[in-house]
Amino acid sequence: MNLVLDPAEFAPVAAEIFMLAAACVILIVDLFLSDRTRWVSYALSILALAGAAWLTSQTVPEARTVLLHGQYVADAMGSVLKLVTYIAAALSFLYSREYLEQRGLFRGEYFVLSLLAVLGIQVMISANTLLSMYMGIEILALSLYALVAFDRESGVAAESAMKYFVLGAIASGTLLYGISIVYGLTGSLELGAIAAAVAQQNGAQSIGLLFGLAFIIVGIGFKFGAVPFHMWLPDVYHGAPTSVTLFIGSAPKIASFALAMRVLAEGLGGMVGAWQDMLVVLALLSMALGNVVAIAQ
Repeated sequence: MNLVLDPAEFAPVAAEIFMLAAACVILIVDLFLSDRTRWVSYALSILALAGAAWLTSQTVPEARTVLLHGQYVADAMGSVLKLVTYIAAALSFLYSREYLEQRGLFRGEYFVLSLLAVLGIQVMISANTLLSMYMGIEILALSLYALVAFDRESGVAAESAMKYFVLGAIASGTLLYGISIVYGLTGSLELGAIAAAVAQQNGAQSIGLLFGLAFIIVGIGFKFGAVPFHMWLPDVYHGAPTSVTLFIGSAPKIASFALAMRVLAEGLGGMVGAWQDMLVVLALLSMALGNVVAIAQ
């Protein structure tokens, strides 16, 4: 099997490569900064988002293109979602600066972890296999766990991060179990091949595929914070620093949308009747419980 990569395939991946390099550079530069010059890390982070946005806008494909041996997909939807992610992260940084400075949390680690979370979102948006999708999920999740506990002097933040970590691990395991079932029944991790196998097997009538779909929906529901998989939201949103709550409530939701679009619409489109009903129930429960509980709050 020829695993040699064509250098031309790296052009659409330039934004991801740039974001990873920028996060590493900011991490190193921050070591040499004092509290008075910490604004340099902040400025570099904004520039990193601007640079990634420019690279993404310059590499918008004319047609849907699958690269890196089927692991990466470049299309217009992915480019738009990435640009929205950069904007959301940049606004989060801009609104968070004063809050972080007043509480002594204006440190480079905040921006490095946030940029790594953005990298995870980029990977999720452009994932063309369940494996690369899961890698993006974990990059994002591990960064968010650390961000929630960013205020090391707060016991509430540490407790929230621990709850988030435990419940996130359960959700990741559930999602991974669903992925393993789908892989066992379709023989592939690539979304296009899964879609073809589901259509051939009449996935809507396959008990095994429905079982795997249910586990995948649980994992997606947790990432969305949909009822009844929302138990982590109140603790995390309340316990984390407000700047972190602002970030968690914005950019990662775009990743959740991309997760649903790639896995459900593209990979399991042949089972639309099954997962559509599941999402309708989650949506109704989330809207009903969210509004009722909001009255009490």
